[in-house]
Amino acid sequence: MRRWNGWGDDATSMNLTESARAMLAGRLGPGLPGQDARRENLLACIPPSRLPEHPLISREPSERFAMALGESYADWIRKRFGALPPVPDGVAYPESGEQVRELLDLAHANRWMVIPFAGGTSVAGHLDCPVSERPILSVSLTRMNQLQHLDTASQLATFGAGTPGPLVEAQLRAHGYTLGHFPQSFEYSTVGGWVVTRSSGQQSLRYGRIEALFAGGRMETPMGPLTLPTFPAASAGPDLRELVLGSEGRFGILTEATVRVTPLPEHESFHALFLPDWDRAEAAVRALVQRKLPLSMLRLSNGTETETNLTLAGHERLVGAMEKYLAWRGCSAGKCMLMLGVSSDKHTARHTLREARRLLAHYGAVYIGTAMGSKWAANRFKGPYLRNTLWELGYAADTIETAVDWPQVKPLMLAMEQAARDVFAGYGQRVHAFTHLSHLYPQGSSIYSQYVWPIAPGGFAPNFERWQAFKAAVANAIAAHGGTVSHQHGVGRDHAAHLVDEKGPLGMATLAELCRHFDPQGIMNPGKLLQDGGPWANTALPSTV
Repeated sequence: MRRWNGWGDDATSMNLTESARAMLAGRLGPGLPGQDARRENLLACIPPSRLPEHPLISREPSERFAMALGESYADWIRKRFGALPPVPDGVAYPESGEQVRELLDLAHANRWMVIPFAGGTSVAGHLDCPVSERPILSVSLTRMNQLQHLDTASQLATFGAGTPGPLVEAQLRAHGYTLGHFPQSFEYSTVGGWVVTRSSGQQSLRYGRIEALFAGGRMETPMGPLTLPTFPAASAGPDLRELVLGSEGRFGILTEATVRVTPLPEHESFHALFLPDWDRAEAAVRALVQRKLPLSMLRLSNGTETETNLTLAGHERLVGAMEKYLAWRGCSAGKCMLMLGVSSDKHTARHTLREARRLLAHYGAVYIGTAMGSKWAANRFKGPYLRNTLWELGYAADTIETAVDWPQVKPLMLAMEQAARDVFAGYGQRVHAFTHLSHLYPQGSSIYSQYVWPIAPGGFAPNFERWQAFKAAVANAIAAHGGTVSHQHGVGRDHAAHLVDEKGPLGMATLAELCRHFDPQGIMNPGKLLQDGGPWANTALPSTV
């Protein structure tokens, strides 16, 4: 059963070894485990629904509460500390696009607010309800979870937008195909959620980000349906798919998505290498990605993350023996681990791996083999479960990610980590910050930083305050170095205040105008992507006379 106040299935957990616990205590001091709120107490506080009875809508408090929050840190501590947020007044479970249309027409006619819900995995505040006098309807797409059509000649597959990752792959693999989109939230996140947040999967180097995979589909908006036919390419004006990609429910509800699929690879393997230090490691992966070898994945951990991952791995004797060997080969303190993936036919895989190793050797890389890579692949979706374990030990955790051109990768990585340390130092706390490059491009790279710190005493308010200060400081560092607000998690409510740094005034006014065009009554997912009531909410595009 899925946890109500944590990540994932309650039968799955990640245990920490004594050495890992000692590392946390040494770096951060003792944790402060708290007393978690009880679900039944929260349910008892949910107010009566303001929606009328309807055959498609449930007004049960437990179902409404389940749709009220995602997996952002703010969502997390609300559930853990019992700080009940506003919840939707009802939850609808449509099974077709026609039923979504019926619900939107009903909401539009009555000026209900509408929040789309699918996998519930948002870490950017896409699902929270505003404080409003207007009723709020959550539309759950979980029953729209089937492969509707597979065109093997064109390698196109059409799915209901609520299809989660495991069902996407299972239904495709039955026909010998894969989408190849594997975000860390793969266990629960959905194809529709990937599209509307511009998601990136772990093997995007081969398969592409979701914008490369999204060929077309259908979105129901308050003003009517927007149908996007599939073309291999077109020069017929702006690409309307871009209005759906990253729209985060502001323009309407994506009901079906047609995606580009690929035959299952004949060979897939993951390999571990170590490089002596960050400067040589960054130069190596930049040269490798600019060489454009047909790799499926490159994932480079900085020295702190490498040390952390090796400590978390357990198997202290084996890791100790490996570290002695690496030190003999020139990779000791400050070494960086590189995970490399190959997914192709066997001949291409052999050639690709040989050429990659040859290039990396010029930068002092030491090849370890596939044992660590195979273990990473087997546990690739279990990382979020660590958050549950850390909380039980008295520590909080969050992630912040961005992307930037190559000259700013190292300066921004260091600035993001230092910004967090400075903020928590102001509260008399330490933070353990570490980073990896998870998606690499010839132009630049994503930067994915993780932060762990002790839970503060006092419940929700002081912990929320510190998180807000830390998020703002890191966001300011990102903007100062020319990074994007988000590379793969979307904007939601958590990043909306910083979007102007990236889009500029005219860009923000354009987005606000699109919201008004598709949703003139402002019923769709309020406060996400754009701040409702902010400086752009009532700004019209400049006119020319």
